[in-house]
Amino acid sequence: MSRLVIENGYKSIKNGIDETRILLDHIQLTIEPGEFITVVGGNGAGKSTLFNTISGSLPLTSGKIKINDTDVTLKAEEARARYIARVFQDPKMGTAGRMTVAENLLLAEKRGQHRGLVPRKIAARKEYFYSLCQRIGNGLENHLDTPTGNLSGGQRQALSLLMATLTKPELLLLDEHTAALDPKTSKNLMALTNEMVTAENLTCLMITHHMEDALQYGNRLILMKKGQIAKDLSAAEKAQLTLPELLLFFEDDL
Repeated sequence: MSRLVIENGYKSIKNGIDETRILLDHIQLTIEPGEFITVVGGNGAGKSTLFNTISGSLPLTSGKIKINDTDVTLKAEEARARYIARVFQDPKMGTAGRMTVAENLLLAEKRGQHRGLVPRKIAARKEYFYSLCQRIGNGLENHLDTPTGNLSGGQRQALSLLMATLTKPELLLLDEHTAALDPKTSKNLMALTNEMVTAENLTCLMITHHMEDALQYGNRLILMKKGQIAKDLSAAEKAQLTLPELLLFFEDDL
């Protein structure tokens, strides 16, 4: 059973009275369980639109999306949350700034579940949350009672990643999740990402503008252009690709 299938995915918007802009142009995509796919492409290539249609924040104009053979094309973003976790480029988007680290983690444990009015019992989870945060290696475990808005960008983004993987989602979407970080923090977070995705055998799609990361991480590489998948490289094909060859792909847009 495939983890994700997009059949003839098409998305267009009205860009004026008689003008239509195509964002996704009849995408065909199948993702198997455990694949870690890096996605690259120039501005306007359709990368974020692809993620938005998968997550449900943007409906397809036509086509189908299936997760584990379940048709989710018409399901709202909230309904798809039981399958999908997403980490955004902006560290502020994945966490609640006024809530503590422990409160954010407790919330993440309930992703996609029905929540009633019951005692949260956060004290009973503190030891577990401490051990989880220790894995990050940036001192996050010492800030369980700190409002997330007081954390550094790197700590907050690491927390977002931890929250997204806490319940082992069917599909993890990483939307340029290191782009807003300094080079050292970005490098550390990418190493952590690879470790977590590999250890948990997660199915993951990762948009990146760092071409070195696109080549180094993952076992499949998708190159997008003008709303289409221009190239879909297997692990073996990706291993043969050099950085200059990958950069040539973008020169065609100039």
